[in-house]
Amino acid sequence: MDWDKLRIFHAVADAGSLTHAGDKLNLSQSAVSRQIRALEESLNSTLFHRHARGLILTEQGELLFDATSAMSKRLDAAAARIRDSEEEVFGELRVTTTFGFGTLWLAPRLPKLYEKYPDLKVDLMLEERVLDLPMREADVAIRMKEPSQADLIRKRLMTVRMQLYASREYLNEHGTPTGIVDIAKHRLICQNTSAAQVGAGAMLVQTLMAHNPQSLLTVNNYFGVLQGVLHNLGIGVLPDYVTQDFPDLVHVMTETESADVPVFLAYPEELRHSQRVAAFKDFVQDEIIAHRKQLRQQGKI
Repeated sequence: MDWDKLRIFHAVADAGSLTHAGDKLNLSQSAVSRQIRALEESLNSTLFHRHARGLILTEQGELLFDATSAMSKRLDAAAARIRDSEEEVFGELRVTTTFGFGTLWLAPRLPKLYEKYPDLKVDLMLEERVLDLPMREADVAIRMKEPSQADLIRKRLMTVRMQLYASREYLNEHGTPTGIVDIAKHRLICQNTSAAQVGAGAMLVQTLMAHNPQSLLTVNNYFGVLQGVLHNLGIGVLPDYVTQDFPDLVHVMTETESADVPVFLAYPEELRHSQRVAAFKDFVQDEIIAHRKQLRQQGKI
């Protein structure tokens, strides 16, 4: 198959329109159309269903688009490695992590990374879904369990526990619980157990729910849980890393917490020599060392 025709096919399939693909490729709509017809003829297959609102891939088109997508990601990876300088850090780095860790821990620390590497462009993708690193859906992942995908370099960063926190104002008004049975006198703020989250957090919530909280607020991410706690709505189930940036939170029912949750950083083997990945990995490790040092100074570990 002609590489140039495949490139044009991929752009059309991605855009769903001959016109939009032509704009992206700096080609006329007629030129794009000719290339698609020629590709279809060479394959003796129809790749698109045409209708008034655009183009839809046929079954054969879907198969080819899967292949060109994989090729595109591999080429992007190769281009990224070629662009990487041995001494400079620049260009785009796609980082994926969970919504909670990304909003509550990582994003507030990114100014330090940009201060050191002003030409770096970070695309932060916050998803509970585990993105496919070998297929280049992202360059680096920080996840709350060890990745199972092959061909990944992985490093354990730290351990997190889900614990219970409340604001001082809430406790002054409603009293401080001393044991898990006291949750029956309070409003519990937590992630819904049906929401995507680590198993340890879900198990802790299930244990608390068995003690019949007086009232309940469920949110589908920890950022929302934190906002509820900060606004004096109740006692929240939160990861323990929030204590560094929100020191006014009060840790309550200290014997009630989740099992350890390991935090891993991972990236594809093919990015082993990427300067962007190395810079990001060093940055995260330095921030975790500083985080633990501060917690030790506060007597929290």
